[in-house]
Amino acid sequence: MTINIDQFNAIEIKIGTIVSAERVPDSGKLLRLEVDLGEGSMRQILSGIAEFVAPEELVGRQFPFVTNLEPRIIRGLVSNGMIMGVGEGETFALLAPTKPVLPGTRVR
Repeated sequence: MTINIDQFNAIEIKIGTIVSAERVPDSGKLLRLEVDLGEGSMRQILSGIAEFVAPEELVGRQFPFVTNLEPRIIRGLVSNGMIMGVGEGETFALLAPTKPVLPGTRVR
């Protein structure tokens, strides 16, 4: 499936700084992330990455997040975005800027 440039531009991807991260109780896969997206904008984002990365490894680090997804309720918690990663299993990796940028900076 291909998309046109207007459809691509509709996807809002911003750099966020993870302020806190913790495992979701009774889930082997989910982490609950509190993410600073700049200008006082904090978001709770749930992600199924617990089997690949420990929560304490994420705090203070920056990653790109899709920020205009519909909120989704997962295990009774509202998720307001999606962290971006690649690969599966042994090849899984989170994407990250090569140097610090302001939280909320839009990816283009």
